[in-house]
Amino acid sequence: MTMRMLVAVIGVLGLVGLYGVMGGHAPAFAGEAGVLVLEDFQAADQDGFPIDWQHENQRSQAKGRDAYKIQSQDGKKFLAARDAGQRVKKRKIDWDPKAYPVLTWRWRLHKAPSNAEPIAALYASLDTDLMFIPVFTKYIWSAGKPEGTFIEGGMFSGSELVVQSGVLPIGEWVEERINVYEDFKRIHKHEPAEKAWGISLFAGPGVEIDFGAVTVSAAN
Repeated sequence: MTMRMLVAVIGVLGLVGLYGVMGGHAPAFAGEAGVLVLEDFQAADQDGFPIDWQHENQRSQAKGRDAYKIQSQDGKKFLAARDAGQRVKKRKIDWDPKAYPVLTWRWRLHKAPSNAEPIAALYASLDTDLMFIPVFTKYIWSAGKPEGTFIEGGMFSGSELVVQSGVLPIGEWVEERINVYEDFKRIHKHEPAEKAWGISLFAGPGVEIDFGAVTVSAAN
């Protein structure tokens, strides 16, 4: 190995070590050009809980670990949520929302109680406030509110946008594609941070739903 190659290897190892210290997660490029994978649920711990994810409520970790588990079907992995009633989050994703503004994910509903509201949600957190609390937009699957319904957030709650409505289809993957960068500017009235804070997922009590890969891409 030449000295130049040795220096390059040391530099790469240094960056990897830095990510480990800072808790950052660099998204991987997908097969499609210009697409970054924020999460594809390929890595699980011994209990099936996704690696690098955290519980919103540390006091109910046992319930969360039982409720969210990575599963596989036809060679493709996904996150299955069963009677969760709580949120899980993946933070410190090294993702530039201005360069990659289009967020895409899939979800597949199996069961939802008639009073489930919301059925499920994906939170996109592109910034933090002065107290370092994530500023997020909550994209929800609602049982009763029509698609396009917008609910402005308050001091302790994020703004909500309904992207899927009703309890159908059952057992079919549904893909969502939204421009989180433009939504953030419109809702929060300022530019997001250069690097997004992360994403979170929520499934309601009694709900059985699967979450597929979450990716971002450049605007068309």
